[in-house]
Amino acid sequence: MKPKNKYQKRVFELSKKLSPLTKAQVKWGYKNCIDHIGRRTKKGVISCLECGHTWTDRTTETHCTCPNCDTRLIINDTTKRVFDDYQYFCMVTTSEEFQVLRFFYIDYKAKAGEKARYFHSEVIQLWIDANGKHTTIAKLRPIFCFTDTWNFCSNLEIRPNKNFYNALPTATYPRMKLIPEIKRSGFTGDFHKLTPFDLFRYIVTENKAETLLKAKQTALLQFFAYHTSRSIADYWSSIRICIRNGYNIDDVTMWCDYIDLLRFFGKDLHNAHYVCPADLKAEHDRYVEKKRAHIERERKEEAKQQALKDEALFQELKSKFFGIQFTDGVVQVRVLESVTEIMQEGDAMHHCVFTNNYHLRPDSLILSACIDGERIETVELSLSKLKVVQSRGVCNKNTEHHDRIIKLVNKHIPLIRKRIAA
Repeated sequence: MKPKNKYQKRVFELSKKLSPLTKAQVKWGYKNCIDHIGRRTKKGVISCLECGHTWTDRTTETHCTCPNCDTRLIINDTTKRVFDDYQYFCMVTTSEEFQVLRFFYIDYKAKAGEKARYFHSEVIQLWIDANGKHTTIAKLRPIFCFTDTWNFCSNLEIRPNKNFYNALPTATYPRMKLIPEIKRSGFTGDFHKLTPFDLFRYIVTENKAETLLKAKQTALLQFFAYHTSRSIADYWSSIRICIRNGYNIDDVTMWCDYIDLLRFFGKDLHNAHYVCPADLKAEHDRYVEKKRAHIERERKEEAKQQALKDEALFQELKSKFFGIQFTDGVVQVRVLESVTEIMQEGDAMHHCVFTNNYHLRPDSLILSACIDGERIETVELSLSKLKVVQSRGVCNKNTEHHDRIIKLVNKHIPLIRKRIAA
């Protein structure tokens, strides 16, 4: 795509002036992004898949060093002879007033007894200015393809700012160049489980990010940078109380829900007694029950009428996802299709999916996971990120099926992506 305005033209011209990777940087990427494997047979013959050297070692060690090329290897006991992998690594640099994130695709192919073959190509550049305005330069990707494939023969050109260009690299080159706005923010090289783009853009667009970084409230930083449906300004006065009292928030989703409940009941959100509970879960659950009783006692009829009004909005927001259901043979997961079902889910599971209006949030899709018709966990999926935000069992506890449920939902993300595209 050709640059359409002066801003894009300037970024595109600056992109041409970026230096290519040095041999040392390429070598670093190969070393730190790919798992280097030593294939071991039943007879104890180890093949280094980096250089092709073989030797015998009958010990049961899980790691070793190749005596020929000195590569640290992960021992893999297998009869498999051919291996392949691909990863991304990121270079953080600057150009004029722009923070630039350069992503390189690394492809690895190896065969026992032969030297490994590597290929690398720069596929994405994300340019961010001090105001958070950003431009994407990238190679072409096949349309409607859910795997990381690229047209390596295409040129790096201006592309639409789509989420699939927001890559999470396996490794980031340790020598970074930063614009002053990020350098003074307290960033020390740790991305705190965020993509580099998400963190840097949040730093330059939200002045409160600097406070969170320097106060080491990284869970809050990660949460608000990722969950754009919630505004940090709504919780900032309470966050400041937590920072002042050295109160570390681990489960940010539950804490924000708890603050919303305190606000509902008119509690003092500047009081450490309320906003820094010793047992967050117990207080959260207590106020959930209190709010549920309040709704039942004072607004039963009104809640019914409101539910009818909400039904139309709910249908408008989520009807395109109705009918989605899947199973792995044991766990069944389906999209909840009415406000009544959401209400019943919250009552049965004793959590706040209904009382805190999760179903009316445009970015949230609510699913119910069951086994033999019995509710196990309630799943919230972010429609913008296409990732599971949370999955909660009865009273917000994780069940023994928690990891299995998340894995099952992630496996069927393409079903939801298709509905969004439709």
